Amino acid sequence: MKVPAEIFRAYDIRGVVGKTLTPAIAREIGRGLGSVGRERGAATFAIGRDGRLSGPELAGALAEGLNAAGADVIDIGMAPTPVTYFAAHQLGCGSCVSVTGSHNPPDYNGLKIVVGGDTLYGDEIQALRKRIEAGQFSSGEGKRSATSVLDAYVERIASDVKLARRMHIAIDCGNGVAGMLAPRLYRALGCEVEELYCEVDGRFPNHHPDPSVPKNLQELISTVKNSACEIGIAFDGDGDRLGLVTRDGEIIFADRQLMLLAKDVLSRNPGAQIIYDVKSTRLLAPWIEKHGGQPIIWKTGHSFIKAKLKETGALLAGEMSGHTFFKERWYGFDDALYAGARLLEILSREKDANPVLKNLPNAPSTPELHWGLSEGEPHALVARLQAQVKDASPFPAAERVVTIDGVRVEYADGFGLARASNTTPVIVLRFEADSAAALERIKKDFRRALQPLKPDAPLPY
Repeated sequence: MKVPAEIFRAYDIRGVVGKTLTPAIAREIGRGLGSVGRERGAATFAIGRDGRLSGPELAGALAEGLNAAGADVIDIGMAPTPVTYFAAHQLGCGSCVSVTGSHNPPDYNGLKIVVGGDTLYGDEIQALRKRIEAGQFSSGEGKRSATSVLDAYVERIASDVKLARRMHIAIDCGNGVAGMLAPRLYRALGCEVEELYCEVDGRFPNHHPDPSVPKNLQELISTVKNSACEIGIAFDGDGDRLGLVTRDGEIIFADRQLMLLAKDVLSRNPGAQIIYDVKSTRLLAPWIEKHGGQPIIWKTGHSFIKAKLKETGALLAGEMSGHTFFKERWYGFDDALYAGARLLEILSREKDANPVLKNLPNAPSTPELHWGLSEGEPHALVARLQAQVKDASPFPAAERVVTIDGVRVEYADGFGLARASNTTPVIVLRFEADSAAALERIKKDFRRALQPLKPDAPLPY
């Protein structure tokens, strides 16, 4: 069967429901995945789904395909993506699929896939597409059963994460699937919880569930400021990315959250490796070193980071986008509900959470800027920039240039990044510096290097 190539992406599968992602396509993906699972000796799949309206039909079609390939299915029903990952451990099957469109608009859906403990990404996702197009399927009659792991998930976290005192928090789930569980989890830890948009509604009627975008946090900020809450926590559509706001309304982005978490993990595990992505602040590496750890910079993307975590044996990893991965006391997957619990555990040891968060190192920076281009152009232009850097660098004042994912140029007083997004046809730009003047200078350096690559496409700054 010919399937739309564009839905098979770098980290997962994602498409527009009824157009590029239909039940028929989901069934074929199930047949392909079941075949891969059988080849790897991991042919029982836990299937969970987020709160999108298309979820039940697509999950059902996926299960049919898995069964047709001779793989067994355990349906865990509606659940945040990290709970589906947890199910693969809890149920001992090692393989799982979360049917989720993550933070995409309501008309999207997709699949995040684990086979035998390994996330399917990159070349393996393309190999799955080729397998489907060639019809290379095993066949059989797989069994189907249903169970819930929600109680086990809450009990597992509440038995290990202990708050030193009761905390009063606000949580905004943006009508995403985290709403079915986050209030219950944090109450089980002893928190007093104010709920915003915790009713699961796949149409996202209030605001978009993407906590990396500041405008989506405005109501949470207002709630925390005008109540007795100490902090606010926000989740994306499927519960694997976290947003955090202070009592006085400052957003603590994920790279600064990682500082707090790294300090805590390193207090018990001196010398441990901590992974961060190329979009993160340059203040992170010296902070990790100061607290006795080894910083490792790596490619952006939850699948890439998970693979690096496995390869290195690092205990903690984080991405600027809000994915945080815990290997210490947890299973190594990205889980925003669990990350929230670990942050609360740390903050509860202080009389006042606000100064702890406010005093984390910070520097003037831009949000993520997106240079919109045509399909295929971003990777080609970034490859040209990487070639220039190797040849006669357009960044003579740089102290270090990192090219593992795009081009990250580190100066004595700041950094700039240009990398091709793996999800949309844009080049992602980000800048940080010790002063506003240094920030402008670095942006100018990048303008000089980037604009000639595509003179008719204006830069986003």
